[in-house]
Amino acid sequence: MVRPYALKGKKRKKREEKYDREEEEEEVEEKESAKRASIEKPTKEAEAGADELVGIPISPGDQITNKHGVIFVLEKASLEVAKVGKSYQLLNSDDHANFLRKNHKNPADYRPDIVHQALLAILDSPVNKAGRLQAVYVRTEKGVLFEVKPHVRIPRTYKRFSGIMLQLLQKLYITAVGKRQKLLQVIKNPVTKHFPVNSRKIGFSYSSEKLVKMRKYVDTVGDDVNLVFGVGAMAHGKIETEYTDDCIAISGYPLSAAMCIARITEALADKWNIL
Repeated sequence: MVRPYALKGKKRKKREEKYDREEEEEEVEEKESAKRASIEKPTKEAEAGADELVGIPISPGDQITNKHGVIFVLEKASLEVAKVGKSYQLLNSDDHANFLRKNHKNPADYRPDIVHQALLAILDSPVNKAGRLQAVYVRTEKGVLFEVKPHVRIPRTYKRFSGIMLQLLQKLYITAVGKRQKLLQVIKNPVTKHFPVNSRKIGFSYSSEKLVKMRKYVDTVGDDVNLVFGVGAMAHGKIETEYTDDCIAISGYPLSAAMCIARITEALADKWNIL
């Protein structure tokens, strides 16, 4: 009888197909694993980036000394959160002018950039870097009071600052990067209960009849007294505070909050021999 070579050939063909399928399956598994690795890698990087965005960094500088120092209170700060579209945003006159007009509000009154500039002027001053700044308090137009630690590093760009303020007003505190230390925190009113016992509280107004030179004025205050300065952080108007012991004007012209703070810190640096 003739040997059935055809059947034998079929068996070899099946074995070859089996080996080919195994190789194809291995290639598919390798491609899928490589694809999963490429997907997982950016997500880990994104998570790392997200961790970096949580909280704000601490600025290097001298720690607060035991000497008497200065406290700033920024009054009537325009920091208001509202739901615009599908998300909550910090209202400002540039981006939300139409929204504010629809709600019968004046866009010129919504200037959170004034608070941003004022905080940068305070925290960047040599007085703060020398450790003589004790605290910064900000009270919004709605009466929300929060504290800013002297060693916090406020974002330079307004967009990042706006995100920090939005997070603060929603979560009521902001922590340092990688730590549980609260750098910005909403606190209870009144602000006077957070002042030191021996402190002199001074307000500023362009309409004040008492026009003084800042350098000479701070020289009249003793070295054993803590100075508390109340500065308006609004576009226009006058701050009316009950806690001030004195209300002065330091220029014959209206000054911005940042310029007013610059004059104060410069006079204090001269008084305390801070270069």
